[in-house]
Formats: sequence, structure tokens, C-alpha cells
Amino acid sequence: MIVYQRTKEDFSNDVLTNSIDVIIAGAIRQKTGKEIGDSELKSFKHSLAYMDKVLHDREIPENCGISVEYHIPQTCKRVDFIISGTDGKQENVIIIELKQWSEAWLTDQDGVIETRYKGGISATSHPSYQAWSYAALLQSFNATVEEEHINLHPCAYLHNYAPDDVISNTFYSYYIEKAPVFLQPDALKLRAFIKRFMKYGDTTNIIARIDNGKIRPSKTLADSLKSIMKGNKEFIMIDDQKVVYEQALRLAKQSNPNNKNVLIVEGGPGTGKSVVAINLLVELNKRGLMTQYVTKTSAPREVYFDKLQDVRRMAELKNLFVGSGSFMRAPKNAMAALIVDEAHRLTEKTGFLKQGDNQIREIINTAAFCVFFIDGDQRVHIDDYGTAERIEQFAVEAGARVYKTKLDSQFRCNGSDGYLAWLDDVLQKRDTANYALDTVGFDFEFEVVDTPGQLRNLIFEKNKINNKARLVAGYCWDWKSKKVPLANDIVFPDDDFQLQWNLSSYGSKWIIDPNSVNEVGCIHTCQGLEVDYVGVIIGDDLIYRDGKVLVDPAKRSRDDKSIFGYKKLMKEDPEATQELLRAIIKNTYRVLMTRGMKGCYVYCTDKALKNYLKYRLRIHSMNWEQTTEPGLPMAAEDPAEYKTKRK
Repeated sequence: MIVYQRTKEDFSNDVLTNSIDVIIAGAIRQKTGKEIGDSELKSFKHSLAYMDKVLHDREIPENCGISVEYHIPQTCKRVDFIISGTDGKQENVIIIELKQWSEAWLTDQDGVIETRYKGGISATSHPSYQAWSYAALLQSFNATVEEEHINLHPCAYLHNYAPDDVISNTFYSYYIEKAPVFLQPDALKLRAFIKRFMKYGDTTNIIARIDNGKIRPSKTLADSLKSIMKGNKEFIMIDDQKVVYEQALRLAKQSNPNNKNVLIVEGGPGTGKSVVAINLLVELNKRGLMTQYVTKTSAPREVYFDKLQDVRRMAELKNLFVGSGSFMRAPKNAMAALIVDEAHRLTEKTGFLKQGDNQIREIINTAAFCVFFIDGDQRVHIDDYGTAERIEQFAVEAGARVYKTKLDSQFRCNGSDGYLAWLDDVLQKRDTANYALDTVGFDFEFEVVDTPGQLRNLIFEKNKINNKARLVAGYCWDWKSKKVPLANDIVFPDDDFQLQWNLSSYGSKWIIDPNSVNEVGCIHTCQGLEVDYVGVIIGDDLIYRDGKVLVDPAKRSRDDKSIFGYKKLMKEDPEATQELLRAIIKNTYRVLMTRGMKGCYVYCTDKALKNYLKYRLRIHSMNWEQTTEPGLPMAAEDPAEYKTKRK
């Protein structure tokens, strides 16, 4: 979307008359409905005045195109400043990221730097990375740029920043080489950079042509995706995964704005929903069908993007992984396909401000074909809205044909559907025939330990094998270390156990970071992902009393927003709210206890729950030591009789 577009001469006049900020603010208001704050208006005026000075050179043609705040189609990315023209042989576009920074600090994260923002210090992308990534997006997803061979030249201009060894540090050299960074004394260097590509003006309206260009993956990107996936065992499909994949490809091929289709794929943990989703993402883009992978939470997106990225830096891939709130203002049928993983986590509205219409409806309206991967037993947040019934309802309203299928084969927990059934029975989610955990022919380790220290030591030892063991916990401890970096969050003084929640510096890639075994993850950083061995700390929000597994929402941390607002709901409809809370808390621990491919170890803060789990593990053993905990059956008691009494 073009917010502001003028010639160099007209742009200079707008700056000279002190109206450039008002003009741009008005254009943004008209085209997006958004109001621009005073601080952003001042930054427009300040930075654009510097650009006007740089462009004040007779050798830069007066009829060069100038675009400000260009919104890259189908993304939330905005390019600060664009110059368009030719060098006499080729059409060129210079992309400039403008910053008013005066100081910054190094990080150890690729392409990430820290700077002052709204009174605090925040991590953000290096300006050269930003400019380069915008160019990469246009190069990889805009047909006009690729087919008409328009050259893109990104750079960054920090007009208030004095040279130092931070912003130009060799740590960022990969991105600085692709997008040079110009600092406070470098106006003449930036001018020379512009003059290399702008010998003649823009007489063919380059930016408008780009803005109207078809959005689709480039051949270069498709070839890169193909090479990354080739031989990657992690994404090999087997059994019914391949069947669902082929069904989705067939539906995608025949879908168009006049023939919309929606595929709903139900499957439990470890059935390969994400494997199918990533294969579809790659294959559909290879076929030239613009497709994105959608999730509400960022953890699955970040992890799968990192795995697909391989050892290459491919910023353009990032645009294939988007949040579920990205389609509030998307044009109808703008995408060929959208693949929604963890669809049970979709919310009705988007974000804290509850924006948009309805996420399910927005997604279906945006694409000719949608796939929703869903597991109703993984609802873990009070705002989780995605159900198969709602998806079908909105699909029918949009005039789409609805297809349903299932993934049944279990590949997590070493392929044991029996373990999942036993877990459901143990948590008293539903009665199953799996009262005892039958370990015959079952190559999966499950153990209930007596102390948190034992749990930690088990995971640390298992992690030595291949760095695929992690600790997770229910959100019953405050996240103190988020504001006080040296503070410990989960502390058991009697057991010398002191660990932090997953560090903010890992972002959403906690579960795959090689150093993260020393931190504890939560539901928000591991749902939809897996490790070989998982150690689960069950907090006081899940307890055992008088033969029943109960929940206590009051024991959740105040930092956890999963059940935020439940007290108000209790006043409005106590019975329905209690049922919802039971489902959320039990689902949370079910998810945590099914993250392990090879083993799960559990520590319970509630002693009665620990004894109950131990009993359920050793139901066949007559030598198990009887406990005095109330409501717990004796080892020799008949399971059927106990289940009857439990009810």
C-alpha cells in the first residue's frame, strides 16, 4: 500500500513548507484509519528533513520517485523511505531504513541489537537487517520485481548516531554488507550511494507497479525450499500423514475465489499435524501458490522457521510464518492457501485490545483454500476459541466446501495410544479401559519422582545424550526474572532447587536452544513442539482429594493470563466456568506430559497427587507400600470397583 508518493521535487517542497508530517499523517489516516501519535509525527518531520538534505544534489534527478511509509503487501512491514529511478540501463529501487537512534548495545543474537525505546532498553532488529529483510521480501514474493528485473538496494541511515564499535560491529557484518549503514557524519556517503543508482528519474511509476504486482513465491525461493527439505528426516511423512497431505494438495489445486475449500484435520499429540503442515507449506509455495503457515503462538512458528532456515540466513522465509491476527485487514482471497496449525488456540478477537472481526472468519476470507489442524484436548487458555464446529460454521457462511479427516497414528510417546488413554483416565478427563499403564512392549519411560532435585538431575542426565531433554512446569510461579534477570523463579528451598523460567533472550525458540536445559519452560513455549525426554513439575493448581483429581485456579501465577478473568466469569456462570477451568488446567498438564518422544518424568508439589500417580503406575504390584492419604485405594483393590466409587 502506497501512503505517500511524490517526485523528489514535490517531496522537497513538502518538507520546505513544514507540512510533510501533516500530509503523511493524513494519508495514513485516510488509507488505514489509524491516528499517528505526536512523537511519531515529530520523528517523521525530523528524519525526512535529513533525507531532504541528502537528496539536495543536482545529479539526483528531480523526477526520481519518493515513497514514504510504503506498506509491503500481505505483511505488517513498512518501509520508511524509498527512492525509485534508473541508472540508464536498469530500474532501481533504494530502500532506506531511517532511525533516530543515538546509542545501541550489542547482543549475542544474530541480527539483533538493543537500543533505548520508550524509556527502557529493548532488543530489536539491526537497521541493516531490517532494510535487507524488506528487500528480500519484495524480491521473493512480488512477481513484478522478479519478472521485470527491478533491482533493490537496501541501506540504513542513522542521522543522530555517532560512529562506534556497536552499530558497525563485525558481528553484524553479514547484514551490513547487504545493506550498508550510514551514520551521523555519513550524509555525503549516502548521497554517493544514491547517485550510483539514480542517474535518471522514474517515468514508469515503479512503486505503483510493484504495489499492484501479483503476490507469489519466486522461483528462487521455491528452489531454496526444495533443497532445504530434501533428505530432512524430521519432515518425512508416513502412514496417514501422507494421505492427508495428498488430499490437501488436491483441494489446493482446485481451489479459487469461486471454489473455496476448507479442510479440517483432527489429531491428538504426536500424530504429525505439524509435519504435514510444514510439508504443505513448502510444496504449495514450490508450485507457485502463495501459502503461509499460521499459528496463534509464536513458538511453533519460530522453531519451524529456524529448522527450515537451515544454516542459511533467509529473511524472506520469515514471511511464510505469521500470527493468526495477521488477516484483520487482508483483502478477500489474497492468498492461495493458509495452513493453520494449533487451530484450537485461535481466539475470537486479536490481541489485548480485542481487535478485528473474528479470526476464523478472517482466515477463511483471506484464502481460496484453508487447512485447520486441530486437537480439542489442547485448549489451554480461557480465550481459546477454535473448534471444529466453529470452523465449519464460518466456512459454510463463506460459501466454502468443508472436508474433514483425522490423523490417528501416534508418533510421540513412542507411538503409544495406550499412554494417552491412560493419561486421560489418570487425569479423570474421561474414563478409558487403560486404568493401569501396561508397560509390556512399551518402550517409553514414565516415572514419578519424590523431589524436584531428582527431576532436574534426571533431565540433565538425559540431555547429555543429544540435547533433547527439557524441564517444564505448570504456571504456578511468578516470572520474577523477566524484570530482575538474576532472580530465580521456581524455588524449592528444602531441595536446593532454584531455576528460572525460560529466558526472554531465547525468544520463542527456548525448546531448541542448546543452552536452555538450565531453564524451565511453560505451556506457551512448548505446545505444538517436542523433545525426547520431558520433566514436568505439577504445581498446586492440580491436586488429589478423596478419590478425585481436582483443580485450584487460585494457585496459578498472577503472571499467567491463561485463566485471566475467571473470577468475573464465576459470578456470571459458575457451573460452566468451573467446567472450563477443569478442562484448561487438566489439558495443560496433558500437553506438558505428552511433549516427550521417549520419556516423561513427573514431580508433584501435592503429596496426595504424587501418591495417586504412583499407585496408578503400580496397580499390578501387590508389594506396593500402602499410603495413608485419604481416598487412595489399596494396591489390591479391584480397579473397576475403585472407578465406581470415584464417581
